[in-house]
Amino acid sequence: MPLSRCPADSRIPVLVIFAPTACGKTALAEELFGGSSLFRFKGQAEVISADSQAVYKGLDIGTAKPSASQRAEIPYHLIDTASPQEQFSLGHFMEAADRLCGEIWSRKNIPVVLGGTGFYIRNFLLGAPAAPESRPEIRSQIQNRLASAGREALYAELEIVDPASAKKISPHDGYRICRALEVFYSCGTPLSSFALPSKLRSRYSFCTLVLHRSIEELRLRISSRVEQMFAQGLEQEVERLRKNGITEDCPAMKAIGYREFFIEGLSPAQIKERIKTDSCRYARKQCAFMRGIPGAVSADADDKEKIREIVLRFFSSWLL
Repeated sequence: MPLSRCPADSRIPVLVIFAPTACGKTALAEELFGGSSLFRFKGQAEVISADSQAVYKGLDIGTAKPSASQRAEIPYHLIDTASPQEQFSLGHFMEAADRLCGEIWSRKNIPVVLGGTGFYIRNFLLGAPAAPESRPEIRSQIQNRLASAGREALYAELEIVDPASAKKISPHDGYRICRALEVFYSCGTPLSSFALPSKLRSRYSFCTLVLHRSIEELRLRISSRVEQMFAQGLEQEVERLRKNGITEDCPAMKAIGYREFFIEGLSPAQIKERIKTDSCRYARKQCAFMRGIPGAVSADADDKEKIREIVLRFFSSWLL
């Protein structure tokens, strides 16, 4: 039984699944929609990746991208679409996700926005804040200062002029640091003062699932995943990227699992432990980032029966 637009509702139905790192998002998508799934919507979904690092080509092991066989069963979008040297911004994600949702729904498939980059998902659900347009001259000045003074100096400056934004932005995220400073120096108002809308975007009908596990369980899963990444050749992957001209300053190398290799004086064993620590810290931030999303339903990642019931109930009105 195919899906079809409900005559009384012109919105596009979108399943949004958010979960912290190592929670089992990809495995859940495969269980719901993959070739061996027993679920009602087997083979009827296409995934839009909301992972700010999986978008980069060549970053395979450290980002835990879906395998080739998994992507053969379920179409994945926004994976391997950007060069590691280019910045893939929120604007790029929003534009691509909006276009893809329309295209997927036109094929009578379910658009599934799946990932752990809360910055992407939160803005996709609510819409981006109405921050001022970029001013090329100010952006150029800040970029020059980034090159001369370094990311740490600009982040310290941001902590002074816009401490609320600094708390939300990683010290390693040069793009967002520069953007926040650009807004402040363009209009004299902190970026944090431009609040997200409080209502969901009207062009979509959302079913938003926020998956969770205990912090201790996540810690064990993260440790196991990092061990597996090193066994799969993460060190060799980083070395290949370096040989191909990818440096510490490239946007892709700000990702956990890659930036640690550029810390001087760390042995491979210490790098591994640092990745585990950084990943656990990031997972805790992810859990906090999605609080307060209107209509979002929280579910234990292992409660597959509840998850299937929520998805089936939501899409029942689009069944022919």
